[in-house]
Amino acid sequence: MEGSAAVAGLRPNYLLCSSRHYSPFLHSSSSSASFFHRKHSSSFFLKKKLCFPSFHASQTASPVSKSATEIPELDWDNLGFGIIPTDYMYVMKCPQGGNFSDGELKRFGNIELSPSAGVLNYGQGLFEGLKAYRKEDGSILLFRPEENALRMRMGAERMCMQSPTVDQFVEAVKATVSANKRWVPPSGKGSLYIRPLLMGTGAVLGLAPAPEYTFIVYVSPVGNYFKEGLAPINLVIEHELHRATPGGTGGVKTIGNYAAVLKAQSAAKAKGYSDVLYLDCVHKKYLEEVSSCNIFVVKGDVISTPAIKGTILPGITRKSIIDVARSLGFQVEERFVAVDELLEADEVFCTGTAVVVSPVGSVTYLGKRISYGNGVGVVSQQLYSVLTRLQMGLIEDKMNWTVSLS
Repeated sequence: MEGSAAVAGLRPNYLLCSSRHYSPFLHSSSSSASFFHRKHSSSFFLKKKLCFPSFHASQTASPVSKSATEIPELDWDNLGFGIIPTDYMYVMKCPQGGNFSDGELKRFGNIELSPSAGVLNYGQGLFEGLKAYRKEDGSILLFRPEENALRMRMGAERMCMQSPTVDQFVEAVKATVSANKRWVPPSGKGSLYIRPLLMGTGAVLGLAPAPEYTFIVYVSPVGNYFKEGLAPINLVIEHELHRATPGGTGGVKTIGNYAAVLKAQSAAKAKGYSDVLYLDCVHKKYLEEVSSCNIFVVKGDVISTPAIKGTILPGITRKSIIDVARSLGFQVEERFVAVDELLEADEVFCTGTAVVVSPVGSVTYLGKRISYGNGVGVVSQQLYSVLTRLQMGLIEDKMNWTVSLS
């Protein structure tokens, strides 16, 4: 379901006022990556709230109202990474013994949930994160949505949940973005963050899979995840608390994985660090990942990243950066990476949907701080530039990673 057909006839409920290696990716007359560097905050203006009935995704539509196409009054140059209420969300349910079907767009707002819902009592919940970008010609691109769909299905199998098919997932994302297309920031000024949720909403008391599941997609315009933007961040290595264990759920995007990092992350931020880097819980010497992103270590022309072994989330940006780096001539190794290698690296950077590529300026381990240069590293800058230009449609997508919405 693409384009205005998904939203026609609807009115919104809110009105808010130089390369080291050769690569075909780099052949573009587009402006330099510095064009994308912005300083962001989370300010926005709420002007008016209106209430309208829900809209079925397959319903025949009439012309789009003027207010549905008006550009929101946001400070696009100063978007932060926080929730800004948009117009619509997508909801689809799976009854007991059935399959997902009959999804619909509804006005964005609160949902009703039983106190005994599986997600509240036993943590049966998964989420995904992906982005939509506006091209310079005004059209909209999604980045690899089918990969998110496949990852959610993998997570649902581990968490004993029903999940949408890949096609249902992708169509729900398309419908939600199309319904909220006026919230996609102008080219180069941010993105529309897309949050699909899968929850056990059926009531349970004894420990068991929920009898009913709900799939929701909502969106919010965002800027940079870290306040530093593309400027280097400062990490601290956590050696007492751990994010995941072998045989656990660290390799799927379940909600409990993120609650588990909040204590260490809050303590680190109180001391002035940007985030926490976790070690493996067995040997306590191998890198795993940062609270919400993967880690990469650069030494010469070799880029190393921890292998996916069940305790590390298989990041889609991680996967994309590995392919881009190899196309640029780098040797990329997926393996156990000891903390000593991190301390001796030329460059370190993180990857994730929210952060894209975030260079690391320093790492503190057991009270010792190691710094990496005086700014954004050459490799980090190069990979960031190529990937973001591809996501925004500024260079040819030879990987077939982007999906265009008319």
